[in-house]
Amino acid sequence: MTRVLEFIVAFIIVVVAGVVVGIIMPGSGHVERSLVVSKDLRQVYDMVSNFRTFPDYAVLRAYDPRTQYSLSGSSFGPGSEISWSGQDEKVGDGKLTIASTKPDFNKIDSTVNSGELIWNVDNAWRGSDKHFTVDLLRQGNTGKLTKITWSYDVTYGFNLLDRYSNLYIHGQPDAFIQYSLNNLQNALASVPNVDYGDLVPYMVQPKPTPVLLVSTQINLKGGLIDAMNEAVPAAENQIKAAAKKLGVNVTGPRIVYTTNFGDQTYSFDVAMPIDNATLNINGQSYQLAPETPPSLTDQAASASTSATPATAPALNPGDKDRNGRLVIDNNVRGELAFGGSALMAKWNGTIVGVKNTREQLEAYAQTHGLNANEILARSYDIEVQPEVKDNSGNISTYAQYEVYLPVFDAKGITGGAVPAQTPEQQAGMKQPGVLSNNPAPASSGSAPAPASSAAK
Repeated sequence: MTRVLEFIVAFIIVVVAGVVVGIIMPGSGHVERSLVVSKDLRQVYDMVSNFRTFPDYAVLRAYDPRTQYSLSGSSFGPGSEISWSGQDEKVGDGKLTIASTKPDFNKIDSTVNSGELIWNVDNAWRGSDKHFTVDLLRQGNTGKLTKITWSYDVTYGFNLLDRYSNLYIHGQPDAFIQYSLNNLQNALASVPNVDYGDLVPYMVQPKPTPVLLVSTQINLKGGLIDAMNEAVPAAENQIKAAAKKLGVNVTGPRIVYTTNFGDQTYSFDVAMPIDNATLNINGQSYQLAPETPPSLTDQAASASTSATPATAPALNPGDKDRNGRLVIDNNVRGELAFGGSALMAKWNGTIVGVKNTREQLEAYAQTHGLNANEILARSYDIEVQPEVKDNSGNISTYAQYEVYLPVFDAKGITGGAVPAQTPEQQAGMKQPGVLSNNPAPASSGSAPAPASSAAK
């Protein structure tokens, strides 16, 4: 009996001690990790203000490759949600929701030195009011470095079990932040160092359009503008001659599809829209179809063969080339262009700026989790407003180009369809109109005034 009483007393002492320790333990928990990345604050902000890129850097699939993700709520910014489900106990089921972003995305420029994003956490970790805070701080002499501080906060209240769980806050929560932060650094490293702060991209759905096109390549040693001014009109003339022979009409401005922009050469297709997708060649009717890029096997076989265009099998009008395009004559092809979703931005200026705008769109797509694939669908630009010069040869109105980057649904994520609008569209930001050069340069030899892709 004495031993029973001793056991009861000891048990009571342990319980009381446990309660006392639990009461004096912190009623909240906090853990944080930081690192500095060589990226502009805007790019980092954009990547963490949407969850489309989250599966690329979150540690969860390292724990369980079978982890399933689902997107819901807003596409970008507050209200964005991502849920996950995994079989490993480290993963389990959970959800993140973007609660707030400061400042708004369109307020971040080179003068803004900090940002804060809060993600609410809903998972099996103990406690309430669980949330991650991602603080961003601009650093470096040129302001092109960003310090990322990722922290986790939780409230335990007077729940003793929850308070004791604070002893393990440096377990899963800490590991989640540390490994995911390192992966985020790697994901950001793949984004081109391009400043797209002035870009106003829209998500558009270009309608499938029949086009005739000519593939060409220019040498960049003599300058892009001069080479393009020679190659593009020559291709246009071939297309117009082919259209006349086919009995169809050219219905819009020229389109340039970029195939490869190298250091020494630029390969591209010049295309022009026509008014009929059904063409009659040598008395036989053909229906234009979308381009079908060769398979990886065919590409590898083509790269390894010693055959040159001169020795390759001849193609006759009505045949299909290796990209599934209808052969019109030796140089002209026909296909059904466009279709699907694309990011579109406008550029006012010379054609030299089109390349930079395209690179801006590519960086923007990566930080916003929009999947672009130049093999499946090449970027292209349309000259919607030709350059206008006065009698003295000075530019009075800059050319305006629409630059397009086709994008696709996110793979392996439920609800990962391409958003209907960009944040810029949702915010009502206007794309730039045609930019006039006023006042004009003093002489025709003067450099034109800087053109812009920013909204005016």
